[in-house]
Amino acid sequence: MLLNALNGRLRRLKTSKKTLFLLEECLLSMRHVYQIHAHIITSGRSSDKFSLSKLIAFSAISPNGDLSYALYLFRQIHHPNIFMWNTMMRGCVEKDRPDLGLSLYKQMVDGGDRPNNYTFSFLLRSVVGIRGLVEGRCVHGQIVKLGWASYDFVQNGLIHVYVVLGLVDDARQVFDESPEKDVVSWTAVVNGYAKAGRIETARVLFDEMPEKNAVSWSAMIASYAQLGLANEALEMFREMQLAGLRPNYAAILSVLCACAQVGALEQGKWIHCYVGRQGMDLDCAVGTALIDVYAKCGYIDIAHQVFVQMPEKDVCAWTSMISGCAMHGHGELAIQLFFEMQRNGVRPNEVSFIGVLSACGQVGLVEYGRRCFENMTRVFNITPGIEHYGCMVNLYGRAGMLEDARALVQTMPVKPDAYVLGALLGAAKMHGDVELAEQMARKLGELGIDHGGVHVLLSNMYAAAQRWEDVARVRKGMEQKKVKKTPGCSLIEVDGEVIEFVAGDKSHAFMKEVELLLYGMDKHLKSLGHVVDKSQFILDVDFTY
Repeated sequence: MLLNALNGRLRRLKTSKKTLFLLEECLLSMRHVYQIHAHIITSGRSSDKFSLSKLIAFSAISPNGDLSYALYLFRQIHHPNIFMWNTMMRGCVEKDRPDLGLSLYKQMVDGGDRPNNYTFSFLLRSVVGIRGLVEGRCVHGQIVKLGWASYDFVQNGLIHVYVVLGLVDDARQVFDESPEKDVVSWTAVVNGYAKAGRIETARVLFDEMPEKNAVSWSAMIASYAQLGLANEALEMFREMQLAGLRPNYAAILSVLCACAQVGALEQGKWIHCYVGRQGMDLDCAVGTALIDVYAKCGYIDIAHQVFVQMPEKDVCAWTSMISGCAMHGHGELAIQLFFEMQRNGVRPNEVSFIGVLSACGQVGLVEYGRRCFENMTRVFNITPGIEHYGCMVNLYGRAGMLEDARALVQTMPVKPDAYVLGALLGAAKMHGDVELAEQMARKLGELGIDHGGVHVLLSNMYAAAQRWEDVARVRKGMEQKKVKKTPGCSLIEVDGEVIEFVAGDKSHAFMKEVELLLYGMDKHLKSLGHVVDKSQFILDVDFTY
């Protein structure tokens, strides 16, 4: 209806100015622009800069526009004004043609036109678009030469350019030379240090900020989470709440990532409730992150509820649910979800296949797993990676098909790493194949992976076969090589705080209470008939960490 009305108005218009007002209509298409342009030509105003600038602005900037047509119109103007140049450079950035934007700037300067502060805003975005170091240096020189270096949004644009290019020290120099620093410039430099892995410097600068907003806090939280410092990310999130700031979308995703890393269930639940209270959509990113948190915290049923409630599911959501089910031993459900994903038109990716192959290993579906592995290349054009080969070795190993597992390792197109060799070593342990375990232990040693876990496993296998001389030989070798078993650790969450316990460490304030509780749990399990498998403890007796 609206488009028909627009067409009718086009036919009835008498003057070009009335026609130009139509360019402000949001539902216009390029077909309407062609009609308006034709009307302007027939009305004798084809050389009018105001009329052409309106057509150029729509064609270059509107989501329904056409940058090539804007460029065609622009070329017809003999002496474009700065507004037209800026409009074209903005259009180039927004239409993903940053190279053309930089080329237009060169033409503008060569023609004798002087840029203004808005010009550099679009120009710096073009530099970011092409990741151009040389171009960035040149633009920086132009900014200083023409006297625009003191404008805050030009400074912030320069800082952003250097951060994106990985030149955080250059970004810091621009920041230090800025006469007025706003929260945007502070946050940009903090983010730059964090991306460069200099998280301590980022934190020092963050603490010095005179003003912080939700974006500043989110940048630090995300930085900690991305570097695997989950506890620091959660602590930063608590400080953000104490400061009275509401978490934004980016902070929510980062906190959920941190919760999944350390199993912080209560924090994850709080975020889940917060999303509901704020009426936020359970989109693919948030939904997938919640699934990951609940699955890794042991609540696979709640993870599945979140999955079902999601209005739209992308490959990441499906994959996260499949992997969660596989991780919790629900192999049948994982395989069923893999089928449903494809029926819903979602194409599986590399991680999806890791999940379904793991599930096949758990339920013993060797032939189905083999078909999935073959279909990766044949149907989905995905080259299997090390993880997929490891899953197949695990699949064969669990089924007792050790020769098939060995053959796969020997014929795989890439050199097997610790993941694949470890899977075959685990299969050998499961089925008591000492010879195969010895071979895998030697190969792991050749790769420089000579940690205590491999020695302990091999020693335990010797002990189970009553080969005590070999047990002594392995233990002596560990002492000579000064190989120590990495202490085991576990994490629990108490009142929203994640606490780590390391084997052999009794420094916790409530260690006596913990030991009494564990003693009571052990007695209760034994009363129910539970028998502890001590086959893994043989070499660990009297072992010094």
